[in-house]
Amino acid sequence: MNTSTDVNAAFYEEKTAQLTSELTARRNARNAAIKAEADKAVWLTDQIASGKVVQVDAITYRYTQGWDEGETFTVTRNQHGKLEDIKPNHGLDESADGTVALYSAVPAWHSLGQIIPDGTTDIDEVLRLSGLDFTVTTVPALYSWRGGIRQHADQFHTIRADTGAALGAVGKKYTPIQNRQGFHFLQELVNRYDVVWESAGLLRGGKRVFVSIRLPQAVTVDAEGINDEIIPFVAVMNDHSGKGQFQCVVTPWRPVCANTERFAVRDAYTRWSVRHTKGATAAIKEARRTLGLSVSYFEKFAAEETALARTNLAIDDFHKVVADVWSTENNDTDLKRKNAAKRADRLESMYRTQAELTGHTAYSAERAVTDYLDHIAPRRPGKTMTEEIARATALMECTDDKIKTRLHRRLMLVRQT
Repeated sequence: MNTSTDVNAAFYEEKTAQLTSELTARRNARNAAIKAEADKAVWLTDQIASGKVVQVDAITYRYTQGWDEGETFTVTRNQHGKLEDIKPNHGLDESADGTVALYSAVPAWHSLGQIIPDGTTDIDEVLRLSGLDFTVTTVPALYSWRGGIRQHADQFHTIRADTGAALGAVGKKYTPIQNRQGFHFLQELVNRYDVVWESAGLLRGGKRVFVSIRLPQAVTVDAEGINDEIIPFVAVMNDHSGKGQFQCVVTPWRPVCANTERFAVRDAYTRWSVRHTKGATAAIKEARRTLGLSVSYFEKFAAEETALARTNLAIDDFHKVVADVWSTENNDTDLKRKNAAKRADRLESMYRTQAELTGHTAYSAERAVTDYLDHIAPRRPGKTMTEEIARATALMECTDDKIKTRLHRRLMLVRQT
């Protein structure tokens, strides 16, 4: 018996099944997205209610506790005000596959980088995981002239030996300090005190790199009052662009993307640096002097911060401090005065927020201004940098240390009056 197929009916049934399947998949994906957005919103609400997160401005939030204290993230919302995404402002380099150039011993809240729980004591592992296992070499600076190529006798370029990427322009006396050479001297400290490498990473494609270790003992500010614990670190930064030095810094700071409460305390020695020359590698051994004085620095740091924590500071007095730190002149432009007024308003808001946690004190004032400098103050990024990377680079290059020191000394004067 001959049978016939209704092509139109068969097509209709097949298309209907296909559309039903697609609609189901879309519905499931939409429901999952809605649930994810709802989960993020609930998480954010819980974090704020517990005091672990505070709102800095309309879209920026900051952690106030734990390992991630000081780190910020941005929240985006749709036109109806519903939370869509949470993006960490880490400011670190990413490879082509999206891997962040960062090693850390502690899982940060943003889950970025290569994490080894409890850390590692192996410098080779740190260099590999952080993307710092590359060397830098110099090549002649060339230029074209009337159809030919000429060499500039006194100028060279630093390049990554693994990728050939240009890092900077340097003079003929410049000698690269390799990452392994520069960071290996800390291995002795790691072995002696049974500590681990805390973090390592790179910025601007390797032009600026860093490693850090956590010192064995924490520092407590005002043990009988706010009992705020500060973690002491030794951070080492190396510059391959020709615009910076090799530096070793003793600092109350974890250079993953947290705050830098770094300033001069009673002239305590907190930084050592050396230029990139032939004798630099041998001179790096002198950096142990910085490490040896670190205990003295943190003792003085804790004493002064405790004094600030016990010094009351009214809002009007806070404004006077800010005015002294950022002084204005009679001939300032209207734009500069307008920006100063905006900065003062933002700082007052941040001081009030911090005061809810640690009281209306000089210590809260210092924390508020430090937060502003590290996370809020406008940064003008270069052509190849995002604002986040520009901000992270400013932290690494100690851009605001002078302002922080001026602030600290001004607040110490408040205590004495």
